[in-house]
Amino acid sequence: MCDFPTLQDLVWKARQRLPRPVWDFVTFGTETETTVRRNRQALDSLALLPRVMRDVTDIDPSATFLGDALRIPVMLAPVGSIALLDPQGAVAAGRAAERFGTMLVVSGYAAPGFATVAQAVRAPLIYALHPRPGLPPLDDLLDEVTACGYKAIAVVSEAVYYSRRERDLMSQVATAVSITHPYAEVMRQHRMERAGGSALIPEALAGGRMDWSMLERIKARTRLKLILKGVTTASDARLAVAHGVDAVYVSNHGGRALDHGRATIQALPSIVDAVSGRAEILIDGGFVRGTDVLKAIALGANAVCMGRMQSWALAAGGQDGVHRMLEILEEEIVITMALLGVNALTELSPAFVEATVPVGPAHPLGAFPVVMERIAAER
Repeated sequence: MCDFPTLQDLVWKARQRLPRPVWDFVTFGTETETTVRRNRQALDSLALLPRVMRDVTDIDPSATFLGDALRIPVMLAPVGSIALLDPQGAVAAGRAAERFGTMLVVSGYAAPGFATVAQAVRAPLIYALHPRPGLPPLDDLLDEVTACGYKAIAVVSEAVYYSRRERDLMSQVATAVSITHPYAEVMRQHRMERAGGSALIPEALAGGRMDWSMLERIKARTRLKLILKGVTTASDARLAVAHGVDAVYVSNHGGRALDHGRATIQALPSIVDAVSGRAEILIDGGFVRGTDVLKAIALGANAVCMGRMQSWALAAGGQDGVHRMLEILEEEIVITMALLGVNALTELSPAFVEATVPVGPAHPLGAFPVVMERIAAER
């Protein structure tokens, strides 16, 4: 992987290798893409405040999540259409996580399927449950996930409808989600039901049937750890803890669900306060750099999940590309910790960050100036 000395090299190689519709699918988001851009803008709106004259000869970037050790506080987020990026799909990502020493959240949409991934990967795995049409009955699914050895279930609450991702609609890219949950057919059925005077929700929209009792049902059926993904408000964080979740996963689906949402890093402090140590906290949403990760840890997250960065790395170099991504992130994190004057993640606090003015316009590639310069030169 000497061809990838930086994260920018991985992103640029992904840009070169991926067909343009797939690149757009990975890189951008829903409708006006405001949520995507806010994720980056909010991260860029936080400055780091270093402390000097401290002994930083013994830096330890390790963390834990739900009792499992993480080499760095970075995990791999669920990516539904991961097979668009590499033929081995979630197996490639899982093996990279195993080799490096972190965890993968396996999307329920991911190929080659959660059972196959569990057979191929020995690292701790989390199953991301996307309630949707075509799934087996919930109890049967929970039993199968448990039998496969998954350590936790993450209920994906923020994407109960498949959003209007206009770049994908315009390029007609076929993703794992759009194949099983095509927007046009969903809305056609919905209009037919309404025209007929029926109050029934079409079967294609059955994934929208979620409520808090679902968490209690999962807890009653399985002894697995329970994570609620998609929390962006303190009110929902308090409800999640009240319903027994082991971890609150702060996520706006990377700007690929609700448009005009808040950035997750912006929502994090109030959620940390609401949880008040009663559950662990994961976060995703525009995190692509070691400095991004440490901002989240300083504000109270236990670990950060990466989806886009994982996807670019997988497209650039397969399993080895994802492993190389994690190596570079580790180096970025260690260097930043040293320059901040801390030896362990537990030394970080909100005192290490301060609100500031971003240096440029928000863009999902804003953390990669060389990539943006090269794209501009193509025009």
